[in-house]
Amino acid sequence: MKKSLLIAEDEEVTLALLRNVFGRSDLLVHAVRTGKEALQHIDQHPVDVILTDLKMPGTDGLAVLAHARKVRPGAEVILMTGHATVESAVRAMKLGAFHYITKPFDIDEVSQLVDRALELASVRRENVNLRSLARERGGLENFIGVSDATKEVLSLVRKVADTDSTVLITGESGTGKELIARALHYLSPRAERMLVPINCSAIPAELLESELFGHVKGAFTGAHAARAGKFEAAHNGTIFLDEIAEMSPPLQAKLLRVLQERSVTPVGGNRAIQVDVRVITATNKDLDEEVSEGRFRSDLYFRLNVIPIRIPPLRDRRDDIPLLVEHFVGKYNREKGRALEGVRPESIEILRRYTWPGNVRELENLVERIVVLKGSGWLEPSDIPEKIRRAERFLENAIPVLGKTGLDIKSATEDFENALIRQALHLSGGNKNRAATLLGLKRTTFVEMLKRKSLDAGETPGPVS
Repeated sequence: MKKSLLIAEDEEVTLALLRNVFGRSDLLVHAVRTGKEALQHIDQHPVDVILTDLKMPGTDGLAVLAHARKVRPGAEVILMTGHATVESAVRAMKLGAFHYITKPFDIDEVSQLVDRALELASVRRENVNLRSLARERGGLENFIGVSDATKEVLSLVRKVADTDSTVLITGESGTGKELIARALHYLSPRAERMLVPINCSAIPAELLESELFGHVKGAFTGAHAARAGKFEAAHNGTIFLDEIAEMSPPLQAKLLRVLQERSVTPVGGNRAIQVDVRVITATNKDLDEEVSEGRFRSDLYFRLNVIPIRIPPLRDRRDDIPLLVEHFVGKYNREKGRALEGVRPESIEILRRYTWPGNVRELENLVERIVVLKGSGWLEPSDIPEKIRRAERFLENAIPVLGKTGLDIKSATEDFENALIRQALHLSGGNKNRAATLLGLKRTTFVEMLKRKSLDAGETPGPVS
């Protein structure tokens, strides 16, 4: 489906120029010379972006903006204005305009501005379709995104949700693994029964077996009564074992037996209890590496990895960021009683370029903090922490300039590599696993690199000007 652009401009020469600039095969362009004609077109035709002059005879650009907000709320409006009316254009942005551009304008500038508006309008339209599908089928409304990477994940979820196949969800912390597990359950025939989540890293190893399989009275000190485990609670439903890589080897062996026999034996008991449970697991670790290092059983891994679903980190699906930010602003406006009007395009660009080691959770926490503390107005670049604004300038400043005297490329490469390592450690808060992931390395390789370079995991890059 082609995107659509409405141009409203009373100057014939400017109108002809804009029609020529945007006259391309992937875009439907409709041009009018009055605000009245623009209103009629908005009433009769869907439109993605409206590029309108602010000052026109009769119905002006502000009236076009107001009408579009009511009739086509998903459309983005860009105002063209002379220098004398910039104040009015700024006021229009507060009323919901996407941006404004002053005359005489640079052709490349207006073209880029319209392309950005078309992208945002497309994202919003696709999200409406996605949420409509989620309402019909349930379970995916909270996993927001329209990037190709996100679409692949959602497509796979829909394909396997109605089966009983065991699913292994992998991805960094904060990517939304539990959301996917919940979607798999609520889109399945088991949706009316229990979804029982348990975090294997949050419970001491000596207690996790009892949590999972239950115990009989007197099984251990303090076991004053028999207690059913999570597998029994999930009978005819789904159990979600998060952070499965943290499970101890002895308990891994017992879980393997449960998967093979479809039954559990409570701690201290000798009678097996049959259970009909779909098993979904998740981890932020590389289980292939865990298996090769002897920390995770290969036979259990093969049992769990029937349907693998990998959730990409947020840095690999940056197209989702504008939509996520918009969603979180709306969410926390409602929950916290705030009235943030929106996000500046420049702020979105800064957020898009950041690597987000904490992924969607980190982005959500940031937006919540800004909404709560600011309360109203627009999310400006200055509202974004210096750490994030500094990170986007890091690579530019880390690359040396080749002067007339030249440079030693081996030394420069080594310095650049060291700078990248320090930046990864800084972004990950010194967490070697996360830093290695940011650099596309295995943890063991990364640790060896730190030793070879005599770099400290606590080092962070200095200020970037």
